[in-house]
Amino acid sequence: MSGAERLPPVRWTEVRVLAPVEWCELVGEVLAAACPNGVAFGRPSLAAEPPPDGLDYVRAFAADSVDDAAWRARVRAEVAALAEATGAPELAGLDVSFRELPPEDYATSWRKVWRPFRVGRLCLIPGWTPEWVARLRPGDVPLVFEPGGAFGSGRHPTTRMCLRALQERLAAGDAPRVLDAGSGSGILAVGARRLGAREALGFDVDPHARPYAEDLARRNDVSSCAFRTGGFECLSDADGTFDVVLANLYSDLLQRHAGELAARLAPGGWFVFSGCPDRHAEPTLRALAAAGLRVAETRRRGRWLAFLGRRVERAASPRSG
Repeated sequence: MSGAERLPPVRWTEVRVLAPVEWCELVGEVLAAACPNGVAFGRPSLAAEPPPDGLDYVRAFAADSVDDAAWRARVRAEVAALAEATGAPELAGLDVSFRELPPEDYATSWRKVWRPFRVGRLCLIPGWTPEWVARLRPGDVPLVFEPGGAFGSGRHPTTRMCLRALQERLAAGDAPRVLDAGSGSGILAVGARRLGAREALGFDVDPHARPYAEDLARRNDVSSCAFRTGGFECLSDADGTFDVVLANLYSDLLQRHAGELAARLAPGGWFVFSGCPDRHAEPTLRALAAAGLRVAETRRRGRWLAFLGRRVERAASPRSG
């Protein structure tokens, strides 16, 4: 055969999970860790059967070079572990199916159905649709992003509540220092900087999160926005306190780390915490109160709650003698 031989086309495997709508992004995050070539939401085509009410498809794509029995078992195990990790019974027994696909660029084809959307004044615009910038209204704040393998595309109810509360609470002329605990894709930290915060620091235990967050900051020409990998130990060398503390975390993490969140909140500062399903409201509120955090407002979106408030200023003890 003359000339260079043509390489065989890449074959892809689709991983599909039918999940509760409010948990789709979390399931997508798990699949993205195993399938870094892309995650899609919704039915694969208009001809496909629509999902039952309250459910939607989460689909991820992996090259056949990684698709073997051990890999499939690991993906199934990680999806199965979500029910225990979150305490959500509706995540128990999720079916994970695998299907070999004909050659196509499935890593990017999901972009066809992803559209810009708004959260208040913030306009979240995928990087491959720059033409949408010309459609912005006066006062709009664009946030250009590339949905990827870290939690926080802006579509999840908990992220939306945080973004909306953030822009409502950032008064004109304010330039607070912001902490984003569990920063994921960096959308809250970068969003805060786009809305006027002077500085933001985010951290997340997911080792895949930091590259996405740093890319988000670059795409939006945001400086003074740093990200770290790890838990609260990441703050050991962070100076001082923060005027605003954001935390979009599972409710058990909010309960466990309420004291550390309070310790990092400056006197007079405010917080927005989300990620708490309504059935975990009472123990979470008790933990926040015990840490000296006063919840002034509780917001709901579906079964998800967000808590807004301030740190309680404790009176100084009278001196004896």
